[in-house]
Amino acid sequence: MKRFLALLLTCTFFGAITERERAQHALDRLAFGGKPGDVEMVMRIGVDRWIEQQLHPERIPDRAVDAQLARYETLSMSSAQIAAQFKRRAKGEEVAPENRPRRLIAELSAQRLIRATDSERQLNEVMADFWLNHFNVFAQKGLDRVLLTSYERDVIRPHMWGKFEELLLATAKSPAMLFYLDNARSRAGAINENYAREIMELHTLGVDGGYSQKDVTELARVFTGWSIVRPNKGFVFRPFVHDRGEKTVLGIHFRAGGGMEEGERMIHVLAHQPATAHHIAYKLCQRFIADEPPPFAVDRVAKVFLSTDGDLRRTVQAVIDSPEFWDAKYYRNKMKTPFEFAVSAIRAVGGCVDDPIPVARQLQQMGEGLYLAQPPTGYSDTAQSWSGSGELMARLNFALAIAQNKMPGVRSTIRDPKATALTLGSPEFQKQ
Repeated sequence: MKRFLALLLTCTFFGAITERERAQHALDRLAFGGKPGDVEMVMRIGVDRWIEQQLHPERIPDRAVDAQLARYETLSMSSAQIAAQFKRRAKGEEVAPENRPRRLIAELSAQRLIRATDSERQLNEVMADFWLNHFNVFAQKGLDRVLLTSYERDVIRPHMWGKFEELLLATAKSPAMLFYLDNARSRAGAINENYAREIMELHTLGVDGGYSQKDVTELARVFTGWSIVRPNKGFVFRPFVHDRGEKTVLGIHFRAGGGMEEGERMIHVLAHQPATAHHIAYKLCQRFIADEPPPFAVDRVAKVFLSTDGDLRRTVQAVIDSPEFWDAKYYRNKMKTPFEFAVSAIRAVGGCVDDPIPVARQLQQMGEGLYLAQPPTGYSDTAQSWSGSGELMARLNFALAIAQNKMPGVRSTIRDPKATALTLGSPEFQKQ
């Protein structure tokens, strides 16, 4: 009903799009584009019903993808098992290819590409991409190569349809995040402010969220002692390195003598701030509506976030239900990131990914190597970051290789390579 009212309002006050365009728009924004026949399939099911299905990925069988992923052994290994098998060897020591650390990121990248290309749970994969950028961890920072498998599998994916506070707490206690932003070695008298700054600036309140440098310093003191235990590479609170003095963060006072509960309380406080609701709403509207999202839509979504205790499923649904999402003004107005472009191109030609590794290498050439964003901001979702001549040339080369069926690791049944190359390389296909 909400989506029907949104559509009615769009037709009345905003530019209208046809039912076929609605199906195409849903596939472009809530999936990684359509495969041949997908537009007709969505129209047959009904756009609203298809969206409802996508909002509940746990109800959608995905056996074909599960079967493909079964060949990648590291995806089911614990961090301790990975550390034991892929531990650093002495200089000059011979290491079998299957035990080289690069295999870890190769298999992680493979599963991302397989899921994005073939999964029936398309919105689930879009959201995984969103949250892995929001809570970015850089694969090439030391121990994080070992920790990333568990980070995506056990932290991001299980929590991204629940409450934001639960997702935030899971990332805060994640060894991957603790190592990446240096909190694992932060202790009383020698605090590291990296995580305290980024949890406020990037993960919750936003850069204009009303906090001060003093708040950053005090929050860093709150998180002292949040660390990593060896050899199983799990979370541990170390009370003997925790700053037990008085602290005040965002006007909240902590008496001397506190422990891990201080950090957990601040996670709760940060997750429920109006500034956090606005920041998350802005980023979701930026991802799904426009690079410069309409303020009314952001405000509406932020209100849903607050009124539902940070329910992420209902917050995403609020974006989709907004009239602006369906406004013709925002139809195909967003430029695809390299990841979105590559996956949508493969899907558009009905491609089958036999070996994802060559595609992952192409993504690096296009500027979006999976798990390789070094800054904590992750990869950008706006056109400005992806419209350089070098990036566009790499896209055109990828489109040509796909059209000519010369992309290693990808099979497709192209009948007209020239027309396909023109389609995939067109400015229209670059957008969603």
